[in-house]
Amino acid sequence: MTVTIAEEILLLAFSETEGRQLIGSTELAPSLAGAMLAELALAGRLELSEKKIAVTDSTPLGDEELDAVLARMAEEGKERKAEWWVYRLRSGKLRERLLARLAERGVLSEQKGKVLGIFPTTRWPERDGSVEAEVRARVAGALGGATPDERTAVLIAVMHAAKLDRKAFPGASKERIKEITEGAWAGEAVAKTIASINTVILTTTVMTATVATTSGSG
Repeated sequence: MTVTIAEEILLLAFSETEGRQLIGSTELAPSLAGAMLAELALAGRLELSEKKIAVTDSTPLGDEELDAVLARMAEEGKERKAEWWVYRLRSGKLRERLLARLAERGVLSEQKGKVLGIFPTTRWPERDGSVEAEVRARVAGALGGATPDERTAVLIAVMHAAKLDRKAFPGASKERIKEITEGAWAGEAVAKTIASINTVILTTTVMTATVATTSGSG
């Protein structure tokens, strides 16, 4: 089964049995948006740099979520910073749509309930663990010393920026994660994508947390 990098992030970000989110939404939301941009870049649709992000090919990929982002960026008509796009694409709605899609495909189960009998809540335990198992095998191999493919390297970079690596792979070598996220092993285009996405997710997470704190104190 083919899943996007953003969906791989979600599989690792929710506990298998209980289906509970392992990291805060402040970290998860920008990581999903960043993963979407990174996937489009790897597919040759975007070019990322430290200053701007540009649409180089607006041809749809056949994935409704990725294609919607690509069309939105093409319609913007001007180059924007990656931070600008991640800040606007991040949302709980994107997370819910991707989770629902995984449930529709039989990967997750959607279990609704209430906290204290009042507040509605939804958990997403695994129904078919084979998809996450394949993702974990790829990541574990890379963290163990194997040369990662482009998608796996980007996945690890996004996980690291969201601090999900500590939760999903607690025993992983920090030095090895640093090697992969710095992209010294990769070609220039891939290394640039990894560096840009890693930076933009960290920046957007800080921005989001600052806005939330300021709003709460006001």
